[in-house]
Amino acid sequence: MSNLERPAVKRVRDALVAAGLEDTVMEMAETARTAEDAAAAVGCELGAIVKSLCYSVGNRFVMALVAGDHSLAEDRLAMSLKLTGTVRRPQASEVKGITGFTIGGVAPVGLSHPLPLVIDGSLKRFERIYAAAGHPHCVFAISFDDLARVTEGVISYTVAQPNAGVEPYRPAFKRSRTFDKEPG
Repeated sequence: MSNLERPAVKRVRDALVAAGLEDTVMEMAETARTAEDAAAAVGCELGAIVKSLCYSVGNRFVMALVAGDHSLAEDRLAMSLKLTGTVRRPQASEVKGITGFTIGGVAPVGLSHPLPLVIDGSLKRFERIYAAAGHPHCVFAISFDDLARVTEGVISYTVAQPNAGVEPYRPAFKRSRTFDKEPG
């Protein structure tokens, strides 16, 4: 059986189509278990890989979608989701039970249970980003805007920090017309 036909991968494919998107799930010959592996397999920059990180804040499970070249700022996770409580990494069995996916293939769509979700705003740097699709050998391509729409995630520019040697992402904000005019 092809990995594309596995139940977990089919959930991702179905979720993409149900959201009005193309089924862009692709099976990789090489593993995409880590961000580095996925970037090499896809042939993209490390930052274009979406890491799906599961945590619990207090008694709530949450997910953070972080660029491959960034690290989650755990101390900012709860605040980003407007939650309180101790932040901890759940056991692999808890991740599987909550998401329906095994670590290494945790997708941000097609989850078994809806989760509060925060998205690293630095992913906006890329026209196309790639996320796990339910199996360590499967990923899907998506735009940042579509990822934000289908996951209903909160976008945060402070929930992740660039790894060593990576330039911080600073989004370009439009200047207000109010400040373009001379006083008087």
